[in-house]
Amino acid sequence: MSFASCSTSKTAAKEVSIEGTWELNYITGPKIAFNGLFPGKKPTITFNLNDKKITGNNSCNNYFGALIMDGNEINFKDAKMGMTMMACEGNGDSVYMEALKKIESYTITDGGNTLNLLLGNVVMMRFTHQK
Repeated sequence: MSFASCSTSKTAAKEVSIEGTWELNYITGPKIAFNGLFPGKKPTITFNLNDKKITGNNSCNNYFGALIMDGNEINFKDAKMGMTMMACEGNGDSVYMEALKKIESYTITDGGNTLNLLLGNVVMMRFTHQK
């Protein structure tokens, strides 16, 4: 009598973290094309988990605030955001900031390269991790 054994090896999953800098590549809502909304530079967001802070650029002005997270829930509305006040062309900067206030949670997909900010189950904004 012989016995065969199947051994399965699990590959250690790379820990995926929201930490670091992300660049916007999709935003829902506006009727204007993405590149028309952000013709000069794309908005960014940086998460600092140790200091519980967020910083970034909304395509024109720098912004900063408290990082309020619980699991994958995230709250920008109560983050007490501050920002520089340079004059900006178009309204991409305000569209971006208004969209952030609506976000309730996030997911990270694509092996840690894509950050999805969600309202309910709908992806409102999508970012690419900057290395």
